[in-house]
Amino acid sequence: MSQLSKLYLFTYNSIQAFGWAISFFLILSNFLSTKSINGAYASAGELICLLQTCSFLEVVHGAIGIVPSGVLFPLMQWGGRTFVLLTIARRIDEVQELPSVFITFVAWSLSEVIRYPYYALNCIGSCPSWITYLRYTAFIVLYPIGLVPGEMWLMYGALPYIQKKNLYADYFAALPFNYYNFVMVLLVCYPFLWLNLYLYLMKQRRSKLGKRHEKKQK
Repeated sequence: MSQLSKLYLFTYNSIQAFGWAISFFLILSNFLSTKSINGAYASAGELICLLQTCSFLEVVHGAIGIVPSGVLFPLMQWGGRTFVLLTIARRIDEVQELPSVFITFVAWSLSEVIRYPYYALNCIGSCPSWITYLRYTAFIVLYPIGLVPGEMWLMYGALPYIQKKNLYADYFAALPFNYYNFVMVLLVCYPFLWLNLYLYLMKQRRSKLGKRHEKKQK
C-alpha cells in the first residue's frame, strides 16, 4: 500500500472514529439528562445518517483494492444499516422514539468507536494488542444486540406506520408487492443474511487473534 493510500485511510478512519464517538456522547448525554431512551434519534440521528452514508466509501475501498476486505461483506453491512436508517428511521417520525432506535444506535456506536480506531492505527503500524482484541471480540455481543432488539425490532415496529402511510407507494406501483410486503420478507431473510457476515467476522477473529497467540508463544 502506498504512503498516500495509508494517509488517506488513516484520515478517513480517524474522522469516522471521531464522528461515532461524538454520536455516542450525544446519545449518552441525552439519556443522562432526560432519563429517557426516546431521544436517541433527536440527539444523534442526523449525524449517524451522515456517517453511515459516507461509509459507502468502504465498499469503494474494497472494490479498488486499497483494503483487502473485498466488496460483498462491506456492501452487505452498509446496505443493511443504510436501509434501516434512511428508508425507515429517518422517514417515519413515529419510529424515531422507539426503544429499538436507542439500542441500534448504541450498538452501532460502540462497535464503530472500536473498529475505526483499529483501522486508523493499523494504517500507521501502531495498533495496541488490546484494541485488536476488542475489535475481534466486542462484535460477538454487539452485533447480535444491534440485530435483534435493534434493527429487526425497529423494522417490525415500523410496519404499522409503513402500512398506514402506504410508504413508497409510487416506487412500488409497477411491482406485484408493496413496501410493507418487502419489509416483511426482509425481516424473514435478515437473520440469514446477517449470519453470513457474522460467520465471516468469526473467521477473521480466529485468523487475527490466532496469529497473535502464535507470536506470543514464539
